[in-house]
Formats: sequence, C-alpha cells, structure tokens
Amino acid sequence: MDRLIYTAMTGAKQIMEQQATISQNLANTNTIGFKGQIDMFRAVPVRGPGLSTRVQVVDETVGADLSVGKILQTGRNLDIAVEGSGWIAVQTADGKEAYTRAGDLNVGANGLLQSHSGLAVLSEEGTPISISADSSVMVGKDGTLSYLINGDNPVTTNFLGRIKLVNPSPKDLTRGEDGLFYPISGNAFSSDLNVSVQSGALEESNINVVDTMVAMISLGRQFEMQMNMLKNVESNSSKSSSIMSLT
Repeated sequence: MDRLIYTAMTGAKQIMEQQATISQNLANTNTIGFKGQIDMFRAVPVRGPGLSTRVQVVDETVGADLSVGKILQTGRNLDIAVEGSGWIAVQTADGKEAYTRAGDLNVGANGLLQSHSGLAVLSEEGTPISISADSSVMVGKDGTLSYLINGDNPVTTNFLGRIKLVNPSPKDLTRGEDGLFYPISGNAFSSDLNVSVQSGALEESNINVVDTMVAMISLGRQFEMQMNMLKNVESNSSKSSSIMSLT
C-alpha cells in the first residue's frame, strides 16, 4: 500500500512542476524567438533503508523545442529573422557568449547594437558592434551590416561588419534559465557563413497555443487521478484497520 503512496504523492508533485513549465511556455506565446521547454516524467527508485520496491516520479527537462516559428514581416531595418537553423550570438552581462533567435535589435544609448533585452550583439570577431547614432543601418542576407550617414549618397553604403551567426548541433546546446542557449562545452562556436537572415522580419514564438492548452488540461486530469489514488489508499487503510480491530 505504501508503494502506491510513493508513486501517487511524487506523481502529483511533479505534475504541478510540469504545469509550471507549460504555463511558462504559454506565457511566452508572443515572445519573439522563444523556444518551448520540453519536460518528461521518469521513474526513479527510492534509495535508503527499507525495501527496494519503492519508486518515485521525477519531472526533468529533456531539452527544448527548436522548431522554427512563423516569420512576421515588420519592415524595420534592424529586425532580422534567422532563416532555417542558426543562431544570433550575443554577449551576456558576465561576458559569456550566448545564442538567441530573437532578432528585434536596436542601438543602445552607448552606441552598441543590442538585442531587445539589452545584450550586446557580437560580430564575427566576437566583439560588440558599435554604430554611430546619426547613421541608418541595413542588414544583408548574410548578416553583413552597412550604414548610411545622414546626407550621404544613398547609392553608396559603408561596410560596418557582420553579425556573428552560428549553427551548432542541437545536442551541443543547453538552455539557460534566462531563455538563452549556451554551448555545453563552454567554448564559443565558430561563425557559420551558410546561415542567412531575413531583414525586416522577426521569428515568432514556436509555441502552439492549442496543443499547450490541451497539455494543461491533460495534466490537470492526471493530477486529479493521483489525488484519487491517495484517497483510495486512505480508504483501504481505514478498512484494514477496522478488520484488524475486529479480529
């Protein structure tokens, strides 16, 4: 009977944690470049004194859904969407290199090209990209940046650099709590010239609202089932005690 308690108790707890993950995914439905988190349940033996037949349920993050989201046309020069597989390299606050698909870029007050969250976008050389405040910037299909200073001949543009675009294998990436992706090895990836971007467009979140809502309903029913199992255990225990008292 206590084996059922372990299974139902841990199952209910882990279902609540998975509900939190799905709620997080649902909350980022409109977040540019967001990739959904994938959780799964697995059975783990309970270690310690006593019988070895006790098993508990554990919820763990097995990865992220890296499927490409829909492309939204914006017409803004500094909006870019990575076409197919690939990532935009940014620099985190602690100086590490991380990767994102969110291409809603802007020029910060310090003159650096930044992501929407304020992280510096890196060049092929791995350094932040500085842009003059009085210039109009355009992004090419290969990530090259060209600019036009106000008053210049619009036919001639000046080369500024190229955004660092990488295309590592999904198995070499790990998702951070900040939603960015990091190299598992800790070493930055090399730039990939085959990665292309679409200017004047953004990649939307890859969360399917209908599927996510169905998953939430399914987890709610699973939680109810686990609680019913605990009630059955309590009922069986009371009946067993009654029988023992009679004998």
